[in-house]
Amino acid sequence: MSYPKKNIYSTGEKNAIVGGMLYLVATPIGNLADLSERALKVLSEVDFVAAEDTRNSGLLLSRFGISKPLISYFEHNKRERGEIIADRLEKGESCALITDAGTPAISDPGEDIVRLCAERGIPVTSVPGACAAITALTLSGLATGRFAFEGFISGNKNDRRERFAELEKERRTMIFYEAPHHLRQTLDDFLACFGDRKITLCRELTKLNEEVFRTTISAACEEYKTREPRGEYVLVVEGYSGTEAAADYPESIEEHVALLEAEGMSRMEAIKACAKKRGVPKSVVYDAVNR
Repeated sequence: MSYPKKNIYSTGEKNAIVGGMLYLVATPIGNLADLSERALKVLSEVDFVAAEDTRNSGLLLSRFGISKPLISYFEHNKRERGEIIADRLEKGESCALITDAGTPAISDPGEDIVRLCAERGIPVTSVPGACAAITALTLSGLATGRFAFEGFISGNKNDRRERFAELEKERRTMIFYEAPHHLRQTLDDFLACFGDRKITLCRELTKLNEEVFRTTISAACEEYKTREPRGEYVLVVEGYSGTEAAADYPESIEEHVALLEAEGMSRMEAIKACAKKRGVPKSVVYDAVNR
């Protein structure tokens, strides 16, 4: 769809809060000292604040002596609340959108309200600050010139493997968000789909127990066999180098499929993965294992 012409707008004077404006305000991912002076000013002066979790955000605001009307805006109410927020903005109110931690609209329902504002010609500006993905990337020791942000990983086994298969030859550094209870499976899937590449695992970023673990995928798999994953992780994975390992799968197609099945894939998943790895049609692999 086309956007209204009034999507060309100025965000106003440098330090003035503009009525009818949506402010995307980044909040700390750990260390509260990372909340910027500009963010504090905006949060103090807007008419209301839209928050992912009003309880958490209320505590954050109170730490800085800020008291503002709060409206919840999260994944399961974003359609209804987005319209309410947009209506208030069109009437001349100003709103700050914040998430529990980091930059709104990055793997976050904030992207929907920004799109809605664009469709309705409502001005939006950003108050930049902390972002877990960028923080982890800068700490990773991997290439930062080109990267692909992949966000949260699906908990569905088939969806995960299909997604990783699509990324097998992605040359850019890749960034993923992962929950602790899925970490071991994700590392196993990385090894099966990407091979043994460099990886950096980041957790508790900017907090007292910040941890940056630079290693390889195989070594990470071994580490977490005996170590309990804790906290939310940002995983930074080396991109495809453009070289193939000479003998990282059996010469026989039947043995190759059997090996993939032993790693937990279904027969059809194994056939697809085998065909992709060898660069042959799926029918060739299917015929080889069913003759």
